[in-house]
Amino acid sequence: MVKRKLKVIVVMPAYNAEKTVEDTYRDIPKEYIDEVILVDDCSKDNTVEIAKKLGLKVIVHEKNKGYGANQKTCYIKALKDKADIIVLLHPDYQYDPKKIPELIKPIQEDKADVVYGSRMLVRGMAKKGEMPWWKRLGNRALTLYFKLFLKIKITDAATGYIAYSRNVLETIPFTRNSNGMTFDEGAMIQVVSKNFRITEIPIPTKYEDASSSTSFPTCVKYGLNLFWKIIRYKLHKHRIIKYYLLR
Repeated sequence: MVKRKLKVIVVMPAYNAEKTVEDTYRDIPKEYIDEVILVDDCSKDNTVEIAKKLGLKVIVHEKNKGYGANQKTCYIKALKDKADIIVLLHPDYQYDPKKIPELIKPIQEDKADVVYGSRMLVRGMAKKGEMPWWKRLGNRALTLYFKLFLKIKITDAATGYIAYSRNVLETIPFTRNSNGMTFDEGAMIQVVSKNFRITEIPIPTKYEDASSSTSFPTCVKYGLNLFWKIIRYKLHKHRIIKYYLLR
């Protein structure tokens, strides 16, 4: 019996990505994917026009809703389009699109349900990609916290390069996650709570002027928010409180 080919859809949550979206799309290995969906979060530049010229399926938010809200639209549309594997790829060219075949392979081989692209898996790779030192330090602290309290083996808790199986996104209540920057980590907590199989692959990154980046104060606020999410998860697990992210 011939096994059915899994449909792979790449989703790109975009905001003011006119300088990088074309390069990001050009580097996607097209033979490994079936469709690319770009959701624009009310950009103030020409992101939408460029994406349409590239032939991408484009959805536009009439007002800015935030990074997490953008992902929600991405995943809902990908599931409606019958994706078996959904790949989150930022259109700012920070993550290498050419790594998509490696990212989806564990799911295709039924060895994982979620695959995270890790900037920290290979020693020195994040520094080589010019990730700021304070981001590397903060990432290590956050990742250690996730490892200790979620009991998972990961090296990059803050990655934005992720492949999900359809079953994962149909199971976890991802629409309950933050509309802001902590969406991915909220989804990670949900994935762990449902005992899905997780693995990582090493990925290079590029921190360039045209790539999006968050400020130091924003990163501090983001980290504190995530620490609180983990505490609430543990309290939920021990049936002390009910956490709305879980069900």
